Amino acid sequence: MTHKILAAFAGATLLVLLGAAAVFWSFGQIDDAAEARHHTRTLVIGATELLSELKDAETGQRGYVLTGDEGFLQPYLAVRKGLSTRLLELRQAANIAAARKHLDTLSPLLDAKLAELARVIELRRGDDAAGALSLIRAGKGKHLMDLIRTEIDGFIRIEEEALERHEAEFQTNMRRMFILIVGASLLMLLFAVAFAYFIYRETQQRLQNLVHLETKHLLESQQSLNSKLQEANDTLQVSEEKLAVTLYSIGDAVMVTDDKGRVTLLNPLAEQLTGWTQAKAVGRAVDEVFHIINQETRLPAYIPVMDTLAKGTIQGLANHTVLIALDGSESAIADSCAPIRDNNGRVVGAVLVFRDVTGEYATQQSLRDNAELIQTILNTVADGIVTLRARDGIVKTINPAAERMFGYSAADLIGHDFSLLIPESDSDERKAAFKNVSSGDKAWIIGLGRETTGRHRNGSTFPMDIAISQMWMGGERYLTCILRDISARKQAEAALVKAGALQAAIFNSANFSSIATDARGVIQIFNV
Repeated sequence: MTHKILAAFAGATLLVLLGAAAVFWSFGQIDDAAEARHHTRTLVIGATELLSELKDAETGQRGYVLTGDEGFLQPYLAVRKGLSTRLLELRQAANIAAARKHLDTLSPLLDAKLAELARVIELRRGDDAAGALSLIRAGKGKHLMDLIRTEIDGFIRIEEEALERHEAEFQTNMRRMFILIVGASLLMLLFAVAFAYFIYRETQQRLQNLVHLETKHLLESQQSLNSKLQEANDTLQVSEEKLAVTLYSIGDAVMVTDDKGRVTLLNPLAEQLTGWTQAKAVGRAVDEVFHIINQETRLPAYIPVMDTLAKGTIQGLANHTVLIALDGSESAIADSCAPIRDNNGRVVGAVLVFRDVTGEYATQQSLRDNAELIQTILNTVADGIVTLRARDGIVKTINPAAERMFGYSAADLIGHDFSLLIPESDSDERKAAFKNVSSGDKAWIIGLGRETTGRHRNGSTFPMDIAISQMWMGGERYLTCILRDISARKQAEAALVKAGALQAAIFNSANFSSIATDARGVIQIFNV
């Protein structure tokens, strides 16, 4: 019997070693899949940033053409300097032939786009703003940008398909590892029970003749205990499976610590953001794995885990917190930390849930930058610009040029009817046109411009050009009115008419005959 026990123990040990080897092999497969995902994601981000920088360069060119401010050319200069290097890096990093083909097609398009941007800037620097605008309106730049966007989108699509394949491999490896761990655990449990059973059988046989009744009682107790252990084991397995599924499928990173602040668990997303695998992180202090700093001061940031363990309350991170991964990469994060309690309510650990908000912050910053750029343009143009609600003609925004033109401040006009500035718009016909404006409605509303009369705050009127276009925001139609004071032009026209009339009167009153010809001898005017 002793030999059988030793043989069983040796077999169990061999199986455990085989299971451990399989788990380590699975870890290696997971690392390879994670590296492939990271490489592909880096390519996608690089291509997206390339397109974004090119858009910024084009936007800066437009700003320079409109304002003549050299500061708008900074994005263009940066793109021109580093574009070839970034494209070369993408080509060297791309492993897929179809993706490299898109990059090969993209190279001449980028050269052509930079040449088009340079040509427009050169015209504007030569004080040929009209030529620059004419070149922009020709649409070549937009056509090139559309082709560039198509090639970059094709490149990104191919890399994202590769990313999906890498993700599928990663998930398959995770499931395989989980199955191996569960299988090894079950085998260990099975052999432990078998080992205990063999010992029990040997003891049973030795004491069978002496303590038969007591042995029977012990057997019944053992069977009852085994049943309870099996039930507890089944319950534990179900709980572990539910926990594993939850942790592996949750969209946030999760880190669990014990009551000393040592890491006990990382889910896959937490491994990705911190750069630590669970095997390396377990047992380490939380501040070693979860390295965070303040984004603005670059000083170490407060980690809420220890306060949660000490006070037993939910804690959160301060704003502008950056997580530095093991490889040095940085991610802006938001998180919260909650205590883990046992059945007696005692704090036995903490769970830290955090997520990458880098993309959200970048989007918010882009929106703020775009809004500031638009506001700067509105504040610097010479023409007055007024935005009003189409259904009732109520003024919503007004730029400084319009304030100077009419003598009102923005606070005086916002919320009031547009007819306060343009008396002509107060008629029922004009109000109806405001409400139903479209490409086929009243000609005086939509177009490049028409003459009308504006009214100054002091009651005086003046001639002006007005051009109106429409837009939709939040399900509401708005009209944008571009206004230009043409008083000086009208005065010049009147002076020309008056001078022409005086000249004709003098010519016709002369007491001699006169004939005027052009350079070719063709009679233009004469008197009799």
